[in-house]
Amino acid sequence: MLTLDKSQLLTKMPLFEAGQDGYRVCRIPGLLVTRNGVALASAEARRGNGGDYDDIDLLLRRSTDGGKTWSKPQLLASNQPYGPGPMHNLSLLCDRDDGVVHAVYCHDYARVFHATSSDDGATFSAPVEITDVVAAYRKIYPWRTVGTGPAHGLQLRSGRFIIPTWFSDGSGTEMGSGKRGHRPSTVGVIYSDDHGRTWACGDMVAWSDQRFRNPSETVAVELSDGRVLFNMRTECEEHRRLIAISPNGATQWTDPQFDAALLDPVCMGSIVRLSGLDDGKKSRVLFANPYTLERTMTAGWSSVNCDRKNLTVQLSYDDCKTWAVKKVIEAGPSGYSDLQLLPDGTILCLYESGAPVNAMCQDRYLTLARFNLEWITDGRDSL
Repeated sequence: MLTLDKSQLLTKMPLFEAGQDGYRVCRIPGLLVTRNGVALASAEARRGNGGDYDDIDLLLRRSTDGGKTWSKPQLLASNQPYGPGPMHNLSLLCDRDDGVVHAVYCHDYARVFHATSSDDGATFSAPVEITDVVAAYRKIYPWRTVGTGPAHGLQLRSGRFIIPTWFSDGSGTEMGSGKRGHRPSTVGVIYSDDHGRTWACGDMVAWSDQRFRNPSETVAVELSDGRVLFNMRTECEEHRRLIAISPNGATQWTDPQFDAALLDPVCMGSIVRLSGLDDGKKSRVLFANPYTLERTMTAGWSSVNCDRKNLTVQLSYDDCKTWAVKKVIEAGPSGYSDLQLLPDGTILCLYESGAPVNAMCQDRYLTLARFNLEWITDGRDSL
């Protein structure tokens, strides 16, 4: 008989709540654990109706005790210095060499900025605009709408920074009159080989065409052999996550393929490596997203979306070829998420939760789940 590990852990707590401080809703969760073990949690705090083009600020909270307690929300970016339009699509990463935290984010789906923190996210430098970097993609695609991430970026063993980025020509009408659409969409990548001092565009990863409709929000993980896997949201009838692999995280991407095991209700997912890079341990990668294709919730902006509920974490032991274990984190309404790993092996997942069934995306909370490998595997595996 299997004896379950009594150290299994699952706790939950709300980190951001709708209706606070003049914000209608907080969406688009982001997580980062710094080199010093400080956890950073971010949110898009939205006024107005809570839509993508409403007035949006970027908020950040910090935890120095493994996600047990958190600072009050601090303002990372407000649109006042930038002009009309929302702040959005924050992607955080930490340089393991010097501990500097890098924040890449967008304004009005048209401009891209980069800021840094040398004190684990307590303060940030003045932002530097890097829109001219992504403008280079216009040589091959006439984009008018751009979004970095969202969710955490990735630093490879080589030191390279990777930020998945999506683009649209803005011709879609789904955002309403006078607003640039987010569809059709394509996926690319920006990267840095000099610790964020300069950035460059990689090859385009996935196009919207007859095979793959509107690839967009993408998460990345380094494979055991150093290759980089992109896991992408799409609006395809197959309702599966789209996968492409590069030898270096920037160029020579494989032709995208569906992962038959990973359902995609048309929602951002999240991914993180637990072990298997230069640590002598077996390869373990986690992926989380709403694991359902039911249609019981209302998504007024789309006829292709399935429900955002049943947030499920899945575990792969073979570099994302198969998914051996799955465990439900939140059975009820739950959407976007981000995953991170603490130094002691505790896993953090920040996710949207509490939306009413008749108003998907009007989430009541961004909830933080803290759990461990023992909980995911019912005690069958441990770091």
